[in-house]
Amino acid sequence: MTDALTKWVEGYVRAWNSNDPAEIGALFTEDAQYRTAPFRPPHRGRDAIVAWWLEHQDKPGETAFTWQPLMMTDDITVITGTTTYPEETFSNLWVIRLTPDGNCREFTEWWMEHAGDG
Repeated sequence: MTDALTKWVEGYVRAWNSNDPAEIGALFTEDAQYRTAPFRPPHRGRDAIVAWWLEHQDKPGETAFTWQPLMMTDDITVITGTTTYPEETFSNLWVIRLTPDGNCREFTEWWMEHAGDG
């Protein structure tokens, strides 16, 4: 696992729990694309990503997230994760394209609620 990936995911989780616009924005390139599902149109650009995130934010400290890499190349990383909320749990699959400086230029997520939750 690369240090850049670990740093980026830790930053994502920190931003997820803080909802701080500067922390969110620092994760992404100016022209990044963020897809909340594989076939939805992406949120394009850092400002649009931050605005969308803040409109759909979770309460700080509400979630726990564990993860591990599934596949890594020089260009793309796929991780699996588990997001635990007080009342429900989700499995996640993230496709992440980082730049050499460690910012995300493209992010796509898949998520599925665990059976029996909700």
